[in-house]
Amino acid sequence: MNGIEQKIETLRAFLRDCDYRYYILDDPNVPDAEYDAKMNELKALERENPSLITPDSPTQRVSGGASREFKTVRHRSPLLSLDNTFSFSELQDFDKRIRAVEMFPEYMAELKIDGLSIALVYENGALINAATRGDGVIGEDVTANVRTIRSIPLRLKEPVRRLEVRGEIYMPKSSFVRLNELREEQGEKIFANPRNAAAGSLRQLDPSVTAKRDLSAFFYEIIYAEEMEFPTQKSKVEYLKEIGLPTNPQSRFCHSIEEVWEARDEFCEMRHSLPYDIDGVVVKLNAVAAQEELGATSKSPRWAIAYKFPAEEKETKLLDVEINVGRTGIVAPTAVLEPVALAGTIVSRASLHNFDYIQEKDLRIGDTVVLHKAGDVIPEILRSLPEKRDGSERMISVPESCPACGGPVVRVGEEVAYRCENPDCPSRIRESLRFFASRDAMDIDGLGPAVIELLLEHKFVRSIADLYRLTVLQLISMERMGEKSAKNLLTAIEESRHRDLSRLITALGIPQIGSRTAKLLCRRFHTMEAFLNATAEEFESVEEIGPVMAQSMVKFFSSERNRELIGRLRELGLNMREEVPADTDDALAGKTFVLTGALASMTRQEAGEAIMKRGGKVSGSVSRKTSYVVAGEASGSKYAKAVELGIPILDEAGLLSLLNSDKPESVPVTEQKQTVAPDDLFAGL
Repeated sequence: MNGIEQKIETLRAFLRDCDYRYYILDDPNVPDAEYDAKMNELKALERENPSLITPDSPTQRVSGGASREFKTVRHRSPLLSLDNTFSFSELQDFDKRIRAVEMFPEYMAELKIDGLSIALVYENGALINAATRGDGVIGEDVTANVRTIRSIPLRLKEPVRRLEVRGEIYMPKSSFVRLNELREEQGEKIFANPRNAAAGSLRQLDPSVTAKRDLSAFFYEIIYAEEMEFPTQKSKVEYLKEIGLPTNPQSRFCHSIEEVWEARDEFCEMRHSLPYDIDGVVVKLNAVAAQEELGATSKSPRWAIAYKFPAEEKETKLLDVEINVGRTGIVAPTAVLEPVALAGTIVSRASLHNFDYIQEKDLRIGDTVVLHKAGDVIPEILRSLPEKRDGSERMISVPESCPACGGPVVRVGEEVAYRCENPDCPSRIRESLRFFASRDAMDIDGLGPAVIELLLEHKFVRSIADLYRLTVLQLISMERMGEKSAKNLLTAIEESRHRDLSRLITALGIPQIGSRTAKLLCRRFHTMEAFLNATAEEFESVEEIGPVMAQSMVKFFSSERNRELIGRLRELGLNMREEVPADTDDALAGKTFVLTGALASMTRQEAGEAIMKRGGKVSGSVSRKTSYVVAGEASGSKYAKAVELGIPILDEAGLLSLLNSDKPESVPVTEQKQTVAPDDLFAGL
């Protein structure tokens, strides 16, 4: 092996170890910046030496173009399904059947992930094939797509001659929500639940699409291991984790079926707090020898069974349907429901997404409907109950005209959504103004929904540019607007002229471009002029910007109407540049913060920006990968989640000390309910 080959292998080993620590151990060992630098170094070496590129290289997560179809794969042995049980007495019956072979059985209780079954084949430690379950005998080859899932290793930590494993691919709840929000904004059909989203994402003909869907996986079974034997189910799972495959940390070893039921109670209680969907508990006999003696039917193993959680569904009345027009013109129906308690909250409204959805569900105003929460998060109407109709119900139809402006409502191309295409629609203008003034955008204090309504009613504002032409005399002429309030609002509007360019890019409401993406773009394009002249290829060169986002940017900035608006904003004195702060550093690189509660000296938005300037990341949800939770006054569920997971918690003083320190690694953790040693606070920085 020459020097170049040795360097390449060293880099690959480093990156694989980083992935193992991040995805399997939940213990990242290097900052993101260092990981990215090593990855770029490896990519450069492989470009210079293409003959040395191997399929299991970390650079090959997404390779090749789109396929026209999936090839079929015959499984080595049938991938059986599980029999279901719904009660403790049925579990006891299962236990009695087991005792006919194993006098004192022990069990593994595992979460039943609501995802898509997958089988992987490794040879000499390298991933060579991934296939869906299919009918249990023949599945589809989805190797190219599975290679894009970062939690699944392309090479195991041991060079196992041949290993075949089974697991479950899933989509986290947060990713499911983001994906559906994006699809709804784009007028595309939304996914019913995370399982459907995972299945649809894995079966994309273009692997680059799968790569953007944030899929993950857990593995729980060894189908075949050449020259290896495992005495127990527990030892199989331990070995899977040892060689780098992700396993679910929530599994429980149980000495009896009674302990299995106790584990079931525990799992049921944590169900809604998990970051992924589960629909039950899988119970497996631990002893492999007894498993083999018991065998299987043509459909199911006799040594395992699935306890299914009862469905959390409630009946309620569909009282009305509200029609709203968003800033992009999408005409969105919303169900007004008779309030009902569901999965820990009172639900009185639910999105109906689009009118195809209403037709598919056969919904009518006045219907009794069955409600649940998709992904345990989003209220969703499952179905109507026609048998409970009394004849007073009313059909729900697509409005012929926009309820806000009276303009035509049209369906564009293959979109499932109907749109009002009038750019001067008051509802579109209203929503655009609300978004423009929002905290993540231009953050104009005092410009709330009520004031916006008054401005529109008095016809003082017809576009966002008109905000910067408002006068005190105009404002005090409106109801409930005194001189002091008027001056305060004008001051806030004036201050917004000087916001960073990234905020303005966010505020313009470009489809698919949120605040985080806007910040990434502004690190590359420092002026509005650069945005106006950039090509799709240039946008795509930015990290995390794909073809769809790039095309959305090009379409927006090539629109004559939008270019005229930007020109007016420039004339009105809005900042059109993004300065890279001189004090920007990477002291917090690799660390993820979650902000909760109210801070005294700054807004959460300002705190997030300060963290990002020092190289840290800000997330909206707490997970095991969260580095710190910053808790202000009136902290809620995020604080509780941090306590549950043992995540270090900083108060505002602790955060400020960290941000202002020349040596943040020396700043101790703020005293809290659960603490970590000061020496561990900045481990890995």
